[in-house]
Amino acid sequence: MFNLNKSIHVVKYRVVWMCLSALLLIPGIIAMVYSMITYPTHSPVKVGIDYTGGTILQYGVSEAISNEDVAKTREGLSEIGVQNPYIQILNVNPTEENKNIKSIISIRTKFIDETSNEADDITAVVQKDYNGAELIQVSSVGATLGNELFKMSIIALALAIIGMIVYISFRFKLEYALAAILGLVHDVLFVVGIFSILGIFCDVQIDGLFLTAILTVIGFSINDTIVTFDRIRENLRYYGKKMSFGEIVDASVNQTLTRSINTSLTVFITLAALYFFGGVTTKDFVLAMMLGVLVGVYSSIFFCSMLVDMWEENKMKKAAQKAS
Repeated sequence: MFNLNKSIHVVKYRVVWMCLSALLLIPGIIAMVYSMITYPTHSPVKVGIDYTGGTILQYGVSEAISNEDVAKTREGLSEIGVQNPYIQILNVNPTEENKNIKSIISIRTKFIDETSNEADDITAVVQKDYNGAELIQVSSVGATLGNELFKMSIIALALAIIGMIVYISFRFKLEYALAAILGLVHDVLFVVGIFSILGIFCDVQIDGLFLTAILTVIGFSINDTIVTFDRIRENLRYYGKKMSFGEIVDASVNQTLTRSINTSLTVFITLAALYFFGGVTTKDFVLAMMLGVLVGVYSSIFFCSMLVDMWEENKMKKAAQKAS
């Protein structure tokens, strides 16, 4: 038998966990609704070149630049006919290959054809404002390809979720599958909501790597949830007649809590190292992963398990009413 007196009583505060989940999701949902209303693409997040099409030119600069310094660059681009460019400053740590580069100026504009001189004109403006600025990368995606990538991304996400629904329904009861899927929705909404907020206030855009992060978060979260559900099912088999369902959930969560925290903490530390010391092009991807790892371990313990407990309690109440 379990020593319930020394256990963490998670079920006792399930209303608190549900309210906390609402607090985590509501700001992001508000930001997504605002984004869908205001963005020309009507997407819940600010999408990047991968999905909208366009050209990104990146310039290496030997001096540290702040976001306020780009105002003159924006005016210069407007004078040569570049309308509404998206300009971002990325401060980087110099490497042996690029010892003289301290900042990267990233300029996103409409799709620029290879035969056009517009890229040369933009380069001239940047080099006029920043001595020694050097064009280090040019990326272009056509609008048609961007739309196709967006459709394929949605299909990939939908297939992943459907596959998980089928697997969990086969392995567990339907109530467990529904709780696990709601947990996935909870985690995805949280991560997408945070990036929607970052898009509004910090001009953060998502790209193809963001979808990769979301799919990885889904896999990580469902794995944690299945471990907890598996322990609940196993304990029900041996202690179903000796303990209430809520006590079994508490005991199962306590048995898997240390494992979940240790696994998530190990992954989080690795991702934190990548975020602070890795390349600037993967920062948003790593940030999405970090957020997903944190919310995934929370949802598997404090959200999915509580949903199962509430549904089982409601089922028992209905059975008792019919018996009486």
